[in-house]
Amino acid sequence: MGNTESVVVQKRLARFRPEERPVVEGVFDRLLGAAGGPSAPPRRTPAGTTLTIEMLHSSMGSLAPDSMVRRVYQSMCSIDPGPAASGKTSTSAASGVGREQLVVFLADTLRGTAEERAPLVMAMSQSGDEAAVAVTREQLAEFLQDLISAVVRILVHRGRLQAWQPERMGDSSLGVQLLAEQMCSELKPSDEGGCDVSCLEDWIFRVSQVSLYLEMLVAEGLKVSLSSRPAPTLLPPCRDTPWKELRCLLLDIPTLMFLAPQLPDSYSAPWRLVFSTRLHGESFSRMVGGLTKCGPTLLLIKDTKGHVFGGFASHAWETKPQFQGHSRCFLFTVFPRLRVYTATGYNQHFMYLNQNQQTMPNGLVRLHYTATSACGWTVILAVVIAGRGPSAPPTAALSYPERRNSPWTQSRCGRLENPPNQRRARRGRARRASWMRI
Repeated sequence: MGNTESVVVQKRLARFRPEERPVVEGVFDRLLGAAGGPSAPPRRTPAGTTLTIEMLHSSMGSLAPDSMVRRVYQSMCSIDPGPAASGKTSTSAASGVGREQLVVFLADTLRGTAEERAPLVMAMSQSGDEAAVAVTREQLAEFLQDLISAVVRILVHRGRLQAWQPERMGDSSLGVQLLAEQMCSELKPSDEGGCDVSCLEDWIFRVSQVSLYLEMLVAEGLKVSLSSRPAPTLLPPCRDTPWKELRCLLLDIPTLMFLAPQLPDSYSAPWRLVFSTRLHGESFSRMVGGLTKCGPTLLLIKDTKGHVFGGFASHAWETKPQFQGHSRCFLFTVFPRLRVYTATGYNQHFMYLNQNQQTMPNGLVRLHYTATSACGWTVILAVVIAGRGPSAPPTAALSYPERRNSPWTQSRCGRLENPPNQRRARRGRARRASWMRI
């Protein structure tokens, strides 16, 4: 490209290491060569040659839905590689993607800032070729569903599942929708309800998964291997799980992608199944025996109304009449919405595990929550509760005095509602629960 490069392209290439720049510049020629067939030798293409959506699809089609490939192509076409600011429409989709447009796109997705990525996300979220000054939350949700679906497909095709088996887990398509909705909940749209570039810039800066997933899609889909940026690990390692004996888990791949980053950085050990009522029966004593002294744990529960929720316990469990844990514990919901509820700091009541007690400390849910909520909402993998379960996140099931003393609050979510007839909702018994050591 030499001296014919624009100033914008030269500045973008300067972000890469010297040994990485030929890789970035060579993507254009490689895509054109792939369109000519596997035997076509790599060659320097003449000026004015452009990439078509068919060429892009030949590289990304196996890893991303067709709709996501079209979004990427539309975003490339929206880039102005000249001295003007990037993100403005310079060519139509019918005329193809130029070499400099591709270089700017790669630099902004792989090494760009939130300010540079916002116009690209705007272009990917638009439904037509016409440039718009704002997009709706619904358009962004559709874009995120395509992006998350592509990331899940990449994890499967590239063998990065960390020993998890999607065919034995929950429905990934539902998990994709829930994760997209959770990420959209972080948006702060304007008074008119739309999301302009400044709104998207703030959102991308705060929600790191947007940049992470987009970078992974571009690097894997266009085969851009950079030594300074290894492939991210999105899933925790899974060990010693008897998959042949488990019919279906409540966890799915997108839910794991959401929960794993919520754990503190120091909790990176492999996840192991500690207890499951499907495998170990419904004995509370056996559950406690397998749960104590096994380190931090995670609990996942499903009630008879289909709500899925749980919590993370930061310490090994001990059977005693005192509270345990610290502020790294948190609660979460999976269905009908993915949300995290962190500690408020009001008190130190994070974890509690005991049995054969006639009375319970203030702030604990009793009866059928004795094996779940009263245990501190600890650990893991698949749970089904028979009887009456909570119809809202865990804190919402508490009566007012108990809720006032609860150490939990919502994180990135709306106000908790107090459902009616809490005493009746607390009757019953936990039938099934699964525990996992992490």
